[in-house]
Formats: sequence, structure tokens, C-alpha cells
Amino acid sequence: MSQQPSAAPAPATVTVARRRDWWRDAVIYQVYPRSFADSNGDGMGDLEGVRSRLPYLRDLGVDAVWLSPFYASPQADAGYDVADYRAVDPMFGNLLDADALIRDAHALGLRIIVDLVPNHSSDQHEWFKRALAEGPGSPSRDRYHFRPGKGENGELPPNDWESIFGGPAWTRVADGEWYLHLFAPEQPDFNWEHPAVGDEFRSILRFWLDMGVDGFRIDVAHGLVKAEGLPDLGGADQLKLLGNDVMPFFDQDGVHDVYRQWRHVLDEYAENELGPEGPSAEGRWWATGGRIFVAEAWTPTVERTANYVRPDELHQAFNFQYLSTDWDAKELRAVIDRTLEAMRPVGAPATWVLSNHDVTRHATRFANPPGLGTQIRTAGDRELGLRRARAATLLMLALPGSAYVYQGEELGLPDVVDLPDEVRQDPAYFRGAGQDGFRDGCRVPIPWTREGSSYGFGSGGSWLPQPASWGELSIEAQTGVAGSTLELYRGALRVRREQADLGAGDAVEWLRAPEGVLAFRRGEFVCVTNTSGESVTTPAYGRVLLASGELTEADGEAKLPADTTVWWTTA
Repeated sequence: MSQQPSAAPAPATVTVARRRDWWRDAVIYQVYPRSFADSNGDGMGDLEGVRSRLPYLRDLGVDAVWLSPFYASPQADAGYDVADYRAVDPMFGNLLDADALIRDAHALGLRIIVDLVPNHSSDQHEWFKRALAEGPGSPSRDRYHFRPGKGENGELPPNDWESIFGGPAWTRVADGEWYLHLFAPEQPDFNWEHPAVGDEFRSILRFWLDMGVDGFRIDVAHGLVKAEGLPDLGGADQLKLLGNDVMPFFDQDGVHDVYRQWRHVLDEYAENELGPEGPSAEGRWWATGGRIFVAEAWTPTVERTANYVRPDELHQAFNFQYLSTDWDAKELRAVIDRTLEAMRPVGAPATWVLSNHDVTRHATRFANPPGLGTQIRTAGDRELGLRRARAATLLMLALPGSAYVYQGEELGLPDVVDLPDEVRQDPAYFRGAGQDGFRDGCRVPIPWTREGSSYGFGSGGSWLPQPASWGELSIEAQTGVAGSTLELYRGALRVRREQADLGAGDAVEWLRAPEGVLAFRRGEFVCVTNTSGESVTTPAYGRVLLASGELTEADGEAKLPADTTVWWTTA
């Protein structure tokens, strides 16, 4: 018989799991606020827009929402340059909007995770402005990395470090000193050796925990501590070393002391909100689920990533090794095995991710030849990319642990690779070196309706232009359509909730499979993924739960087309 891709039934309200380890198998949806929903028609997404669309996320079936930064900021790097960590930028709303969003999310059974940016501030932060005003040798300068320059008149940077965005990692100020910025010059790095920095961020954590947030995604979690003396790298190609080697400014062992202190803060809240029988009288339902930290930690190996999620540190860390893996069964199995093996000794869940706001969407990555990295400038084969993206999603959601979904990937959105130069806003693009600077392509506002000036994003236009073809990729166009990517995601998240063998865990049982095929069992659940370029025949392991493409079953065997994943139950 022929098995078509399954469509989910009518969405139902999510049942909140009242357990402290909800994050071990959570599906967390990343919202990039400026590109999600615009409530006031100014072309820029905002918190009220996010709030208005929370029912959509509940019905999609996710457990939590991670919001990229919405703090007060000059927006030199899309909000990752924070001027005030306790204020909402007016472009997104105000603190009352944040409070309303958190309350509405909880009422719908959704948890809220907010971005925290502790490696650097904006150059418009009061601390940095004071440091500039008070001059060399002042206590305020000790909160950042100010140094005299090299050369006869101090005209050379203090060391040879390069910015991730390209160019020197140092900028000279009027009085002759230099300050360190691993990213844009508008993003000076904090000096985490100074006790005031740690005190301030523990206070910031408490501020947002008191607002009711359920966790924090830590930006550049691997970058806070720099090697003593800020040593030169000695002419190495730093950009090629990033993510492949331990650098004097990344993944230093001292960062773990910071996170042990932070963990105490979260544990304090858990102790105050939970009595021996559960939540206190003043407790809130979300307190029973625990608050969490998620690390954005680019490390050379998954083993070093595991250091961030030891029992007394953070809860999750993004698996960028998995995100960077090509569409190849052998390579995927290797990174899956290494990830599970690395996380098992520290008791942390594996955390899987395919797309985010910094990399080319996986529907476009997989549309291109392998080996091009995570920032790709060509559209590739759209049909091939979407087919692989759908299969990759079912594979990811079948693996043990937690998974992250980036807004719009449930619509099969590709990267927009042909944005005109004049509309680009990625600071890396203007630096002319370093990162490719094409992150704008994955940040284009998502389409909600078939028509309208911004396809339902808002009543006006959008801050980045949307392709004319996006109306047919919209939520309106895909809702209720059997086989659509949106209904595939809805179906997958529904099945994931219903199947006891899916979600949390630390192992898979690999099954024999043809070359180019991954097959594994988890209890009564079986997942088979065909990464090869041609159809393959495998055993039919039971009743089909879901498939990313059409397959044919006969006489106990199944024929899987190229780039297809199927879920079976043997029950």
C-alpha cells in the first residue's frame, strides 16, 4: 500500500507536565522577536506581536519559547549589544508587555526562556560610558578589558586577537587606551575577573526570575573568561580555528566557576518555591517544572560541551556539532553516538538543533553540496533541500533528549539569499571579513497569511523584504493541508508527546540498515532515515506513525524514497 505523509488532527491544548525535569525532553521554539509578529504596523516585530501569536505556538505543540534579546539596545547587533539589561527596548514594547507575555504564556502551558548576553555590553551601557569618561586607571575601566597599546606610541593593539566579525578585536579611544571587543566595536567585552561584573549579573538573573521567566539562554557562554595575560595567538588563522580549537578567549576553564555561582541562584528559587509536598501556597505552577540555563557554547568537541552541563552547572548546551553535520548517514551516526556518550557521564540530556538566527536555514543548507559550512549564499536545489529538511526534522525529534525549533522552519522556509545589499543589517556583512555576514537571510519576517503587505506579519511592511513566493509557504496556506511541512511538524510533536519511548533518554539501539540509511529502536518505537540519493528497501517495522515522504509497504517490507524518514511503532 502507499503511505502518504501524515497530517495532525485538530490541535489540542498542551497538557503541562508538572515535573522538575521538563527540560530533559522539551521541544523549545526560538522566537526572533523583530521577525515574528508586528502588532503596531511599524515593520518591526514586538513583544505584543509575540503575545498575540502564543496560541499558535501552543497548538503547534512546543513546550517552551525562547526569545532572542529584546532589551534596551542601540541595535548595533540586533539587540546583542545591551545598554540596559532590566529594560525593554521601545521598539519591542516595555516591561508591562514582557510581564503580560510571560503571564499569557504560562496560562497557555508554555514556558518562557529569555536570552542573556553576559560576554559583552553595548558601548552605550552606563558602565562603559562611565569608563570612557573617567579615563585610564579608573575603577570603572576594570570592569572591561582596557589596555595600553603596543608600539612606540601605543599605536598598535595590545595583542593580535581578531574580532569574530572581522578586523582587530581592539578599538582605541581618544585617551590612547584600547578596549577589547570580540564582536563589533559597539560590543565591549566585560572583564569577568572583576567581582562587580558577577554581582551585577546575579542581580540581573534575579530580576527576570522575579518576573517569572523559566530560564535563560546564555549568549557566547564559552567566552566570558579570557586567558591570563591575554596572550597572542601568534599569527594563526583565527577564524579557521574557531570551534576547532581552544582559544585564549573562548572555552577557558574559568567560565565554569561563573556558572556554578549562577546555578546557586536558580537553586535558591527552586527551594523557595517548592515545599516537601510540592509548590508552596505562594508558588506558581511553572515553579514545579524548574528553571533552566541553556548554553550557547561553541567548543571543539562534544566532550568539552559536556563540561558546561555538569550537575552543578547548566542544564543544556546547544549541539553545534550536530547542526554542522552534513546530510550523510555515517557522519550523523558518529555525531549522535559521540553526543550521547559525552552527555551520559554528566547526566545531562542531549540537545539537538538544526537551525537558528545565526546560520543558514537547514532547508537551504541541505539544498546545497556538502562541505559549504553553516552560512551559504546560494539557494541550491529547493525541492531537494525541503525534502531533506523534513527528513532531518523527524530524525532530530526521534533522538533522545531535547530539541530546538527555529521560527519558520515548521513552514519549510528557505534562507533568503538574494537580499539587496542596501537592506542588509548584519554587522558582520559591513566588516568585510570574518563571518560571511549573510545572517539576514535567516532573519526575514515569517509569513502568516497568503496575502497582505507583509503576509500577515503586520499591517505595514517588514524590516527585511519577504520573497513574493512566501504567501504559499504561510501558516494560512499550510494549515490543515495533508502533507504540508507545518502539518508534518504538528503531527511529529503530537506523536512525540503520545509515544512513551520518545523524548528523554540517553541511548538508541542501532539496527542493521542499507548503506546511507540510519535505523534505530527506542523501546517499541523505530526510526529509519534514508540519506542516500535513491530509494531503499527496509523491513516494515510495524505500524507507520509518521513519514516525511511517501513510502510503499508490501510483504513485510517498506520502500523508502531518497531523503525520507519514517516512524514506526511495533506495539
